Amino acid sequence: MTEPTLYPESGFRRLRVDIAYDGTNFSGWAIQPDRRTVQACIEEAISKIARVNVETIVAGRTDAGVHATGQVIHVDVPEEMGIEDLGYKLNRILDEDVRINGIEIAPPAFHARFSALRRYYEYRILDENKVIQPLARLNTASWYRPLDMDLMNRASALLLGTHNYAAFCKYREGATTIRTLETYQWRRDAEGVLVADVVADAFCYSMVRNLVGAIVCVADGRKDPEWITTLLEDKERVSDSLVFPARGLTLYKVDYPDAAELLERAKKTVARREEEAN
Repeated sequence: MTEPTLYPESGFRRLRVDIAYDGTNFSGWAIQPDRRTVQACIEEAISKIARVNVETIVAGRTDAGVHATGQVIHVDVPEEMGIEDLGYKLNRILDEDVRINGIEIAPPAFHARFSALRRYYEYRILDENKVIQPLARLNTASWYRPLDMDLMNRASALLLGTHNYAAFCKYREGATTIRTLETYQWRRDAEGVLVADVVADAFCYSMVRNLVGAIVCVADGRKDPEWITTLLEDKERVSDSLVFPARGLTLYKVDYPDAAELLERAKKTVARREEEAN
């Protein structure tokens, strides 16, 4: 793993930027050739104002179609660049499906990815083939069978803790699949939508959507809750046919330690990832 840059170069200062986006018309966060991505749009906008090419580091790389209301990035910009109205200027440049919610000078050793303690995701499902209203269509998935919320929570609890989640992640060469899942709980909101809160120190590629698909298999009666434990222990990859669509998934929060603990947290994260990958 490449050693992360924890401090900006001389003549630059690091900004923490809090952003939100509707992922519907993006091919995910990360820059890809000939595709519209959130990273490319934001870097282009900041570079235009900074008058230098900038690179951003993100807390959680969201997949194509996944949304965010509480995404965090850091970016190093020239020291002479003012930030008082930077958010306003960027929102004038950016398309309306990306918004800058806040900008501040980052504390020393802040790293959007490696300093993070945990990421919070929400997944929304409307079951029983109920009609999804037009304004909810972008962030809510549908399911044609009724889903038993008690079964969902019983099965989801079996996944909590520190495990190898290989069964629930798309393979990426050299990437570890060991994670600590702190929260996985379902509730129904006032409109009857099933909402999952999923919190972990970090997530593998497509992990949340895999976890949702597996739990739905239990909730609609196709599988027993114990099947979840078997998947986890055997590390047998969940079929792609069970993976739920991206539109139901939103990253809504990222936790960071106090400023005095940022450096230690980043070093600990890097060391653990390197150890787990070897």
